Amino acid sequence: MKLSVIIPVYNEESTIGQVIDKVRLVDLPLEKEIIVVDDGSTDHTAEVLIRKQQDVTFVHFSRINFGKGAAIRVGLTYVTGQVVIIQDADLELDPNEYRLLLEPILAGRANVVYGSRFLKANPNIPRRTILANKFLTWSTNRLYGSRLTDMETAYKAFRAEVIKGLNLTCHRFEFEPEVTAKLLRNRCHITEVPISYNPRTQAEGKKIGWRDGLTAISTLLRHRLSEKKSGLLSLDTLSPPISLSDVESYRGTD
Repeated sequence: MKLSVIIPVYNEESTIGQVIDKVRLVDLPLEKEIIVVDDGSTDHTAEVLIRKQQDVTFVHFSRINFGKGAAIRVGLTYVTGQVVIIQDADLELDPNEYRLLLEPILAGRANVVYGSRFLKANPNIPRRTILANKFLTWSTNRLYGSRLTDMETAYKAFRAEVIKGLNLTCHRFEFEPEVTAKLLRNRCHITEVPISYNPRTQAEGKKIGWRDGLTAISTLLRHRLSEKKSGLLSLDTLSPPISLSDVESYRGTD
């Protein structure tokens, strides 16, 4: 069994190298491929990726900045694994917590797992971030009858056939509400696990802003009112459960 880690990146020259190293070195009980999509960076991100090419499986360079959602969609075309994790190119989330995301999937208890930043206390999260995320998650739960605690989390893990079957159309940060809306419209249960979170400020490079919050709300509403469902496979057709103990440990050649 193989894990595919998709890393969309835009202007993250100071962190992308460290993120790749952390992902490469994390010890997991399955094979791993790293897919990096440079979404038209204008800093020195491309040069860093060229130096790190031997440490990743695929690197895709775009000449134009289309957005995070578009970069993830490009990354999905390179996926050969049975499980997919989305990894941001900053250092806000810790790849050493992949096991928390993978365990419910490998044990057959889930097909989609979100890492929630709000299932455990974290004094480092700004109050504005908490309020904004709680409102977006509350809106999601009201519209779709779900019980999520963190819709906007960047740590999302999927069985590959699930995310590939969603027919995503997002370009920017509306990836999070679109993928969540389509999963819930197709009655796919989302399991949440607590994760750590080390937030950064806009001065440190954080790109998401209040306009993206408005886009998230409009995306949730649009998909809720849409009558057409995604072509998602029935959960009964998914691969059988695979226990952690049944997966041969992969050590790589590092």
